[in-house]
Amino acid sequence: MLREFKRPQKLMGNAFEITVVSNDENSANQHIDAAIDEIRRIEKLLTTFSEESQTNFINRNAGINPVKVDGEIFDLIERSLRISKITDGYFDISYGGIDKSFWNFDREMKKLPSPELIKEHLKLVNYKNIILDREKQTVFLKEKGMRIGFGGIGKGYAAEMAKQMLQNRGVASGIVNASGDLTTWGNQADGKPWTVGIADPDNVKQPFSYMNITDMAIATSGNYEKFVVINGKKYSHTINPKTGMPVSGVKSVTIFCPNAEIADAIATPVSIMGIDTALNMINQINHLECIIIDDQDKIYSSQNINLK
Repeated sequence: MLREFKRPQKLMGNAFEITVVSNDENSANQHIDAAIDEIRRIEKLLTTFSEESQTNFINRNAGINPVKVDGEIFDLIERSLRISKITDGYFDISYGGIDKSFWNFDREMKKLPSPELIKEHLKLVNYKNIILDREKQTVFLKEKGMRIGFGGIGKGYAAEMAKQMLQNRGVASGIVNASGDLTTWGNQADGKPWTVGIADPDNVKQPFSYMNITDMAIATSGNYEKFVVINGKKYSHTINPKTGMPVSGVKSVTIFCPNAEIADAIATPVSIMGIDTALNMINQINHLECIIIDDQDKIYSSQNINLK
């Protein structure tokens, strides 16, 4: 008899949960072990917390030398740059230099960082200064002090790779949930499709709508989980890479797309670029849909979404 086997696991600094549908507990656990190993492998590759990682090696050589990297990292950076182009630079992996130094979003944060300081650092944020040489498989950051980081795409990439690995191992259905960004395939143990509740930002435990999400990935970017309030104004942890300032106006964005990496990468820019621009962009891209909730609780959705 088919059952759902789930395992929560802290990975990449996030709460992951892997679900596998199987009729055998033993093999389900082996599949889950393999998926976790794959996510750990990717974490090692992408992390900026380890001196040894290729990402750090690229950053240390900014403005000095091109760095030869694994094909996997090269391809991920190339795809990231494509997403930067599509989103007009609102998604930018060269944002690595700013995030941590100004905006730690702990409750201790009482004032905004100085605009002069932000301006100084923003000069280093520009995806066009990430130079790739496919023949030599090298990555070069043009400006000294530039840094890249995969915070905006890494979770989705890991979820996608774990899903592919499970599918290659013959797992016919399951879910990889990367801290709320999830990808699903096949059906639940009872044969019904996987569904997801779309959270109401003012009452996170109470979904306002359910959607069928089999063979679909979902990513959410919301300001209700991590923010600070300074002088009565709420600043979300999502930073606009063009201004270095936190975004306000949008409560949450949910992206639906067959690929978890793309869903993850698109969620943040959509919450930054303004609702009309975002919907216009999403409506031009096949197999990409979104739901946006603004600060006044107004709900916007892309063309092909019918909310019940």
